Amino acid sequence: MASETPAQGPTPRYFTWDEVAQRSGRDKERWLVIDRKVYNISEFTRQHPGGSRVISHYAGQDATDPFVAFHINKGLVRKYMNSLLIGELSPEQPSFEPTKNKELTEEFRELQATVERMGLMKANPVFFLLHLLHILLLDAAAWLTLWLCGTSFLPLLLCAVLLSTVQAQAGWLQHDFGHLSVFSTSTWNHLLHHFVIGHLKGAPASWWNHLHFQHHAKPNCFRKDPDINMHPFFFALGKILSVELGKQKKKYMPYNHQHRYFFLIGPPALLPLYFQWYIFYFVIQRKKWVDLAWMISFYVRIFLTYVPLLGLKGFLGLFFMVRFLESNWFVWVTQMNHIPMHIDYDRNVDWVSTQLQATCNVHKSAFNDWFSGHLNFQIEHHLFPTMPRHSYHRVAPLVQSLCAKHGIEYQSKPLFSAFADIVHSLRESGQLWLDAYLHQ
Repeated sequence: MASETPAQGPTPRYFTWDEVAQRSGRDKERWLVIDRKVYNISEFTRQHPGGSRVISHYAGQDATDPFVAFHINKGLVRKYMNSLLIGELSPEQPSFEPTKNKELTEEFRELQATVERMGLMKANPVFFLLHLLHILLLDAAAWLTLWLCGTSFLPLLLCAVLLSTVQAQAGWLQHDFGHLSVFSTSTWNHLLHHFVIGHLKGAPASWWNHLHFQHHAKPNCFRKDPDINMHPFFFALGKILSVELGKQKKKYMPYNHQHRYFFLIGPPALLPLYFQWYIFYFVIQRKKWVDLAWMISFYVRIFLTYVPLLGLKGFLGLFFMVRFLESNWFVWVTQMNHIPMHIDYDRNVDWVSTQLQATCNVHKSAFNDWFSGHLNFQIEHHLFPTMPRHSYHRVAPLVQSLCAKHGIEYQSKPLFSAFADIVHSLRESGQLWLDAYLHQ
């Protein structure tokens, strides 16, 4: 009888970091690395549940840390990834790209394990239920104000303030569900995300996912973070990009005055003049019919609630007053953590450095936490995007220690200082543009 030899599996293909880096473009193969495994994502990008762009932003790079940060059921996701696996890094290749801080990354991964052991990734359902209830109560109070007090100017103004608070707070709550930070399964997070952003706010979940995950993947990275797409057509952002724009003699706007016209086209206008209309184009153009149905449910509800009290003209006036107030709230809070920070092209630095150079915090207080939806802890949120927000203050001291050890600046400031820094940074980058435009 012939002796049996054990079956040999296929010889694994080995690659270098240079070979991976070459597969990063739109018109050729796209590869990325996770835990030293090399994946070909060229055909998968359009099927990626988080959107095609967010995964493409890591093409040609190591994506281990963002993979861990964004997915709550990593074991399930890895099963789907097997069909994309084409090989691994050669044994002589280091586990880290030369542009990344090895010691910092290793210690951050240890911190991630500590955070898991401390239970900081587990949500408290009561916390989020109370936030939802306070939104619903404010929504009811807005209608009762007009029903009980009439539709004169003061009741109408109070109603608008209450509804603006509803919209802002629902915006923070949908953000929690969108980041999968409330339930342990994606299904329930997605369902409640649709309800809050669609039925309570009238916006599409797919649109938010498409933009926001890109922002988290590469914050303040030009051409990868859509939150800074107002550069260069409306604003000159960041020192590096502003000087570059000036040297190129480009002048889409009088950027040296942008710290002034920001008050006209920034906070007051973003929602009522842009988002309000673009979201409908987005869902129709991409055929997101489920999102459209949720959005319509919001408009039907608010129309039937307020038109009988105010008439059509009065309702439209109330609606755009609410969007105006909400827009100011939204823009100041969301930009205070990012616009004053480092803005540049993607330099493929490590996860911690990527997030810390693009984010800053605002001091903790009961009001600041509520007013910003706990996004005053922007650093912790960016490092741990699926962490429930009630855990941010507990992980913050650990993050501060990590930053101090590695000489990384951990910025935290008062609320109004953060607001002022938006204007100061716009003035500075506008002046840098002007100097380069005139003299370089």
